[in-house]
Amino acid sequence: MRCSELLISGRGVRVDYNLSNIGKELYIRGAWRASSDAARFTVADPATEEILSEVADASCADALDAVEAAAAANFAWAARAPRERGEILRRAFQLLIRHRDAFARLITLENGKTLAEARAEVTYAAEFLRWYSEEAVRIPGHLSTAPSGANRIIVTRQPIGVCVLITPWNFPAAMATRKIGPALAAGCTVILKPAKETPLTALALASLFEEAGVPPGVINVLPTQRSAAIVAAMLRDPRVRKLSFTGSTEIGRVLLAQAAQQVIKCSMELGGNAPFLVFADADMDLAVASAMIAKLRNGGESCTAANRFYVQAPIAAEFSQRFAAAMAEVKLGSGLDERVQMGPLVNSQTRAKVAALVDDAHSAGGRILTGGRIPQRAGYFYEPTVIADVPHHARVFREEIFGPVAPIATFESTEEAVRLANSTEFGLVAFVHTRDLSKALAVAEQIESGMVGINRGMVSDPAAPFGGWKQSGIGREGAHDGLLEYLETKYIAAGW
Repeated sequence: MRCSELLISGRGVRVDYNLSNIGKELYIRGAWRASSDAARFTVADPATEEILSEVADASCADALDAVEAAAAANFAWAARAPRERGEILRRAFQLLIRHRDAFARLITLENGKTLAEARAEVTYAAEFLRWYSEEAVRIPGHLSTAPSGANRIIVTRQPIGVCVLITPWNFPAAMATRKIGPALAAGCTVILKPAKETPLTALALASLFEEAGVPPGVINVLPTQRSAAIVAAMLRDPRVRKLSFTGSTEIGRVLLAQAAQQVIKCSMELGGNAPFLVFADADMDLAVASAMIAKLRNGGESCTAANRFYVQAPIAAEFSQRFAAAMAEVKLGSGLDERVQMGPLVNSQTRAKVAALVDDAHSAGGRILTGGRIPQRAGYFYEPTVIADVPHHARVFREEIFGPVAPIATFESTEEAVRLANSTEFGLVAFVHTRDLSKALAVAEQIESGMVGINRGMVSDPAAPFGGWKQSGIGREGAHDGLLEYLETKYIAAGW
């Protein structure tokens, strides 16, 4: 099956990705099939609230069948030459780039982001496949002599085995390839469980990997709205040796507890509460432009989105007004319209939470400079919002917003800025704006987060280790670090 085609409801009808009525089955053992109990669920366009498609709803029986398929395929895939695995990933990269516009349209339909952002996501997703196609031949090991001279120390790394990959709805292509790429490069087989809001992109990727030459059983895809039950079933299976999860800290804690029962190795990319620090000597134009990127990328529905804005007192008024003016100019609408700059939030629950956080901040004394309303239109839209003078105890400073809302407070000294930045249980990313590079680097070292952006609003890169400190996660994705997450270290003592 070509990656520009999809099956509808298992009837053998082939359609282009660009059509909005795509339907799909489970992908297990290289075959498309209905769920064991024939259950299905709907996928909606968040810009119109209209139904796009029906998708098979995987059951616990389907999940265990996927584990069986992955386990059966594991030995042969691990035994493949690293170069062969890399070449398959390279073909997948080329296919994804070739079909970038079709995938971007599919992402926009089920996720809501603009076509420009969706194209950028597809390019980003493809880069993980290219990066790990090259990393497949760089699995490290070493040989040394024991200090006593009695033997040699041989250290090798081997694929960990069957992996369960759980991805969120905000980047349905990139979060999948960021996990699948290193897993396949390392020689592992996988079961991908995409978010129920965005399963179509994951199923399209399954078709693409099939065309790229991935053997049956190496990648299995389980769309479901029964996530808790099927993931728990897989984590109880002793054949599962790795869990990689991107999502909320609350769910991450539950999964860690479940994984502990089988001592499953875990990678957790969890919630964030990113501070955006603007010092008085910052380049104001650059700071505002960076704030727009850090806040509005994907409509604020990103774990790396700036969540708390702290601005040094002498420039706080100017920054707030200029930031609000820029936010007020953002054009809302369906992401399929090339003129639109921001699409809807993913669902009504997300919008309701964003609205509640704004109401709480306003009630606590914050001044709404722009936005703060739900537009009177179909779709899960919320206006880009800037709130000045927000007290530190407001919920909007303590909870991850996941929406286009920017709360602003002031600070006086560098020490206070660092204290405010660290006043959270999260530690994923932080942003620092100042013309003083030595101050920027000193502050970056003191901030308790896994990533820091200096004078820029985005940090993600396939060649960089992505991950957080504290309650923002465990392990790293991307870079060479991401490959090591899917490998076990073996020490062999040998004498000769």
